Amino acid sequence: MKTAQIIKGIHHVTATVGNAQADYDFYTRLLGFRLVKKTVNFDNNQVYHFYYGTTEGAPGTIMTTFPYEGQGIRVGIPGTGQVSRTGFSAPSDSLLFWKQRLDEAGVATHLVERFGLVHLQFKDPSGLCLEIIGTDEDDRLPWNTEDIPLEMALRGIFNVSIVVKEFGPTRDFLQQEFGFQLIKDSENYTRFQAKEGGAGQYLDVIEDAQGERGKNGMGIVHHVAWKLDSEEELIQLRNRLVDELGFKATEVKDRKYFRSIYFRIPGGVLFEVATIPPGFTVDESTGTLGQHLQLPAWEEENRNRIEEVLAKVNW
Repeated sequence: MKTAQIIKGIHHVTATVGNAQADYDFYTRLLGFRLVKKTVNFDNNQVYHFYYGTTEGAPGTIMTTFPYEGQGIRVGIPGTGQVSRTGFSAPSDSLLFWKQRLDEAGVATHLVERFGLVHLQFKDPSGLCLEIIGTDEDDRLPWNTEDIPLEMALRGIFNVSIVVKEFGPTRDFLQQEFGFQLIKDSENYTRFQAKEGGAGQYLDVIEDAQGERGKNGMGIVHHVAWKLDSEEELIQLRNRLVDELGFKATEVKDRKYFRSIYFRIPGGVLFEVATIPPGFTVDESTGTLGQHLQLPAWEEENRNRIEEVLAKVNW
């Protein structure tokens, strides 16, 4: 069964990072995102899982992190088969504001132009490669903070860049199975869009034929997640991948705020595909998102022990 038209764009990006306090401060206090949800890694309850986004935590605005400092996790090695950079969108006339803000915070920045847009590149405290893309096509409402003017604030994820050793198989999969359109290319960069395009629907593929395979660890994106409408569509996609194409994909996982599967695309990058519902208000109201530690039902009996071992963070 063909499922090429069901992917609606980016759902979230998830990265392995270091210190929890530094991570929280950087994404909320410096970049101005809202802490939409604080929970734990469902596969390791000694580690936080932070979800950063805008007011309601809409899919496509969400950057999520696992702060693994003190857990014996190595520093990752960038390379092929990985997400190399995550881009956030902001109004085109805000880049000077962001450059000055990051410079004052001691964060090194670098300006580049790609596909007609200016990208302000920098790294987070764990070494994740990020960028802010100046664009006037993003009308999503940002999270309102005291020290970032609303007209300058980040709107959410604009694009994700991945690196592969061989472009062809990745291109074919994205076009044939995800229904992505190839819209722009320049040297070894190629931009694809989901559906009709726009912020949160772009994927840049970088071909690096001489690159070494990257290794996951702190400072590396673990996966990029793509959104679709329902669990029924998710199951259809899994059946297509496993039964018809021979891919290895996980069973449908209950992540409380969405249902999802994981698999590696040709080129080795780990993709998650996640449902849009039920969303982050399933256990908190919009007004109180991120204020309390939320646990999956099976961990509630362990709450006291979990709270004791989690890193101490000044919220």
